[in-house]
Amino acid sequence: MNQTFGDFELLVVNDGSKDNSQQIIDQYVEQDSRIVSIIKENGGLSDARNVGIDQAKGEYIAFIDSDDNIDSKMFEEMIHLVEKHQSEIVFCDLVKVDENGNEFRDLPQSPQLPEKIILAEDLTIFGEMSCFACNKLFKRSLFEKHRFQKGIHFEDIELIPKLVLDSTIISKINQPFYKYFERQDSITKTHTQKGLDMFIAIDNVTKYFKHNQYKNNLKELKRFQIIQGYYSYLAYVAYVKDKELKSEMIEHLKQYLKTNRISDSEIINYKRFKYNYLSSLPFKKKVFYGISLINLKLLAKL
Repeated sequence: MNQTFGDFELLVVNDGSKDNSQQIIDQYVEQDSRIVSIIKENGGLSDARNVGIDQAKGEYIAFIDSDDNIDSKMFEEMIHLVEKHQSEIVFCDLVKVDENGNEFRDLPQSPQLPEKIILAEDLTIFGEMSCFACNKLFKRSLFEKHRFQKGIHFEDIELIPKLVLDSTIISKINQPFYKYFERQDSITKTHTQKGLDMFIAIDNVTKYFKHNQYKNNLKELKRFQIIQGYYSYLAYVAYVKDKELKSEMIEHLKQYLKTNRISDSEIINYKRFKYNYLSSLPFKKKVFYGISLINLKLLAKL
């Protein structure tokens, strides 16, 4: 509500909350006519977002998660680039904040690329982007044939790349306008078999890619499969506590790499933002990914 750009509607989707959230929403609705309250039975994040998409009237759509916050100039700057470059998507950097509002980790988004990205000339963004829905502004027409898939983890990874593939021009802002809230103890929460949904998401994107206008850019498809299917997936598996489940999930990874013909050298030499990704990681993560690759090679020989 503190945005310097004021011509918007704010759709607040109450996805079956059982606390006093609706009372708070109602108070804001009374104060500002731009706020639209939507009440629905609990259906999860994807379902809530889809309901918002269905009812949105604006030419562009953005998603702000309920525990995050955004810089007051975020939409003004994004709309400026929309008008300047006729972009279908505009995105900005993120920064992680803790319970006290302290910023503790920058999440830059392809800083090496220009402000205006013409995808027909350079599809690099596809093979290295973080698939957040929340730091982007989308032209509403992109959703004419797309919705977030319900019932799976990694719904952003399943959808956002498809929206990119349906675009021609993307713009970006190298400013951390989006403040991504992360509890300091959240990393210890239990990860489950739902992590296997990563392969559902990647497989859906891969199928869409092969029938898309950019289908000849197979190098970028492979890069996408590596960053999401190896690095992001293993980052999730690292916190699976059940040893038997973890072994099962590693076995799925072995099959995934084999099916998509992803070699050890491609993983090791993967570059993000023009730099070798593995070399750019902290020492402990380098060791973790290195040991994981050795274990996968041992499994392959069994």
